[in-house]
Amino acid sequence: MALLHHLLLLSILLPFCTAATDPIGQHCANSFNGSEIQDNIDHVLSDLVAKASVGGFATTYSGEGSDIIYGLAQCRGDVSSDDCSTCLRAAAKELPTVCPDQADARIWYDYCFMRYDNENFIGKDDTEFALILYNVRNATDPEAFDKEKERLMSRLEAEAVAPGSQEFATGKTEFTPNVTIYGLEQCTKDLKPLTCAQCLSSALAKFPDYCRFRQGCRVLYSSCIVRYEIYPFFFPLD
Repeated sequence: MALLHHLLLLSILLPFCTAATDPIGQHCANSFNGSEIQDNIDHVLSDLVAKASVGGFATTYSGEGSDIIYGLAQCRGDVSSDDCSTCLRAAAKELPTVCPDQADARIWYDYCFMRYDNENFIGKDDTEFALILYNVRNATDPEAFDKEKERLMSRLEAEAVAPGSQEFATGKTEFTPNVTIYGLEQCTKDLKPLTCAQCLSSALAKFPDYCRFRQGCRVLYSSCIVRYEIYPFFFPLD
């Protein structure tokens, strides 16, 4: 059975100014002993920051045999290069601290995601662990709200896997004259379109159980993220 972690979050209160450097959550597993693995982790983190700060995405590895460490880092597709670099540096600094002596470590921020593991996960759909955050407030006219939200997220799902999309899509829809729903979907760039579609579909399938009638919600896997809110949270801001 998939390991599932969910966290209550009144997301409308989160300030944008701290989004790049405040972690949302982390996952740690696979304890290890030995300096070789730690040296490989340090090398992977340094390499990820250097490479992903340039293009917003990177994979790498260090070591061999049982000591090998694989790494991946990605920034959200709408953030600036400066915000991306700031987030990556924060992640690389925080990850070994929150997951000491763990060979499988992952950390999520608003603006970026970073992970390393002693098993090769690159190119694979990883939905084993989910971080789920939702607004504790329900929408007005919730049945109609959910239908409009589902139409938006279905459209973004198709856009995110379309050729040239960079596995990223954002959009909005007017629910009422005073309420607009904003949505975002993204896969890590190591995934093929079909694998990306499978990840997004799995994430969206969590909505009925955890996000029903909620004003905002997000599901974060290691391979993809989906999110909607009733306020602008992606760039450019309205």
